Amino acid sequence: MDRAGLADFLRRRRELLRPADVGLPPGARRRTPGLRREEVAALAGVSTDYYTRLEQARGPHPSAAVVDAVARALRCAIDERDHLFHLAGLTPPPRRAGRHVPPGLLRLVDHLPAVPVLVLTDLTEVLWQNALADALAGPLDPHPGRANNGAWRWFTDPALRALCPPADRARHSAAHVRDLRAVAARRGGDADVRELVGDLCAASAEFAALWERHEVAGRRADRKRFDHPEVGLVDVTCEVLLTPESDLALLVLFPTEGTDAREKLDLLRVIGTQDLHAQATSDGRS
Repeated sequence: MDRAGLADFLRRRRELLRPADVGLPPGARRRTPGLRREEVAALAGVSTDYYTRLEQARGPHPSAAVVDAVARALRCAIDERDHLFHLAGLTPPPRRAGRHVPPGLLRLVDHLPAVPVLVLTDLTEVLWQNALADALAGPLDPHPGRANNGAWRWFTDPALRALCPPADRARHSAAHVRDLRAVAARRGGDADVRELVGDLCAASAEFAALWERHEVAGRRADRKRFDHPEVGLVDVTCEVLLTPESDLALLVLFPTEGTDAREKLDLLRVIGTQDLHAQATSDGRS
C-alpha cells in the first residue's frame, strides 16, 4: 500500500470536484476548492474520521469495497479507479463497460460505411449496428434485451437460422456456446451470465447438450455466410475488436476474398433496408 501516494491522489481528486458534479447544492462560501472531506465520506458511505485518516496517510488498509465506494464518490474514470486500487495495494476489479457505447467507438464506425459493423456486449446483445448491417441481417428490435441477443436468437428464433446455410449451423452453434463459456469463465459467474445460460438451457436442448461439453474459446475471428433474400449467398470474414474493458466488442464483417461478397454488399448499400425481410417472410425463407 502506497499511503502517501493514496493520500495525495485522494486529495487532488477531491479538490477537482465541485458540489454540482456530485449532485450537491453549492452551500456556503468555501475556503478551499473542491468538495469537503465530510462530503466525500458521506458519498462513499464511510465516516469522516476514516476518510480524513486516508487523506492524511495514517489510515488503515482499506478494503476493496471501500476503495470502490471512494472511487465512485470521487467520480473516478476507470483508469483512475484502477490506479486508486493499486495505490491501496489491491487488485482492481474486472473492467466492465456496461451497455454504454463510448462516443469514440461510434466515431470510429462512422468511417466504416462500406462494411457491416455491429457493437455488441460480451453476452452478444447487439447495442448498435450500421445501415449495411441492417440491410444484411435485418434491423434491431426497438426494445433492448433478448430480442437483440445473438446467442439467444440463434437457439430460439428460426428466422435468424434461416439466414445461415444449413451446412454451417452446427459450427455456429458450437462457436456460440464456446464463446459464452469463455465469458462465464472471465466474469466469474456474474448474475447476468448465469441467467442467460440458465434460460438457454431451458429453452434449447441443443444449447444444453453443447454447454455440457465444457468447450471454451472466445470468438475473435470467424467466417459467416448469409443467405440473403435479395442478393443470395454473402460470404464475410468477421473480425472482433475488443474494448479495453473486454465486455463490448466491435464486430466488422469484411467481404471474404475470392468471393463476390464485395459486389453484393455494394448492392445492398444501394438497395438499403427496403423491407427486404418482408419478401423473405412471404416466400417462406425466414
